[in-house]
Amino acid sequence: MPRPTGDVHAFEAHATDADLDELRARLAATRLPEAETVRRAEPGPHRWEQGVPLADLVDVVNYWRTGYDWRSFEERLNGIGQFRTTIDELGIHFLHRRSARADATPLILTHGWPGSIAEFIDVVDVLADPEDGDAPAFHVVIPSLPGFGYSDKPAATGWGVEKIAAAWVELMGRLGYGKFAAHGGDWGGNITTVLGGRFPEHVLGIHTTLAEAPPGLTTDGLTAVERKWVEETRDFRSRRAAYAKQQATRPQTIGYSLVDSPVGLLAWILDKFAEWSDTEDSPFETISKDRVLDDVTLYWLTRTGASSARIYYESHNSLDPDLRVDVPSAITVYPRDIEKCPRPWAQERYRQIVRWRAPEVGGHFPSLEVPEYFVQDLREGLAAVLAAHR
Repeated sequence: MPRPTGDVHAFEAHATDADLDELRARLAATRLPEAETVRRAEPGPHRWEQGVPLADLVDVVNYWRTGYDWRSFEERLNGIGQFRTTIDELGIHFLHRRSARADATPLILTHGWPGSIAEFIDVVDVLADPEDGDAPAFHVVIPSLPGFGYSDKPAATGWGVEKIAAAWVELMGRLGYGKFAAHGGDWGGNITTVLGGRFPEHVLGIHTTLAEAPPGLTTDGLTAVERKWVEETRDFRSRRAAYAKQQATRPQTIGYSLVDSPVGLLAWILDKFAEWSDTEDSPFETISKDRVLDDVTLYWLTRTGASSARIYYESHNSLDPDLRVDVPSAITVYPRDIEKCPRPWAQERYRQIVRWRAPEVGGHFPSLEVPEYFVQDLREGLAAVLAAHR
């Protein structure tokens, strides 16, 4: 079995007690605004019309300060196996879980924003060593994007999706994986698309929950459901994507608040978990507070609120309109995701779609919202991809 080269070094996550004490002190000293003016007693999405409701935020802040256990998340990360390597003068952090199966396929999973490696913490083991001997197994690699988590923060511009995809090829090569499969959603979906389009000699195929069509396509011939998807996506981009415009144009400005205020960071991220999840009222209907706080605390302790926002500055609306993906592709469109691409449009970019699914439940964070379905879908999608590649 291939082993990492000398350029790859083991890493352990360990926040100091002082950092955790400071976090709790800042939470205790929080200054909060008055409640929103759209207060409603009954649960429902309208409670969130002006953003995170005050009562919900106070509840999570109190739990973060008095009940949440960061050490348990650290132990899980260290138990999976953490490493760092330097690519193009930037330190890249990643999880690496080798399968015990001799027939396992190398697989790189790429997160997005406001996600992190925490998105995949509950699916690593079952992907690497499934109980069902007939299920495919994977050597799982989960890198932290540049400027996210324990990866370094770029000191200059240039780390957009194209450069990140090239770095992932280099990373997998250093681990002995000259050929591999790739999955991603959100920014990870963009990067996975670039991997499949630019590096077909290394990428066996891809699975993505974000299919991005070339621009300028017509709605002629689309089904009623597909037209609805187009309308919902346009509504999201025009009315609910102010965060993206802010981070694409002024990431430094919002970054001061995100790095200085843990409650500001929590609200900025929790708002997205609420709006983008397949729930009626609160993201905690499907995602535990601990999982959301694993993600937020990782941003806080690594001080990556500003540096992570810069991926929008680097890459917002920058996917090459002429990029085509010829490797086998499996695409899953979740009903409550924020951007949904009709299959006829997707086929203009992804030229060999071997599996297409549109499940009835799930949103932008399927590995956290519907983890069992996510794992099964990923396995079946990649099985179709690998079968087509052979």
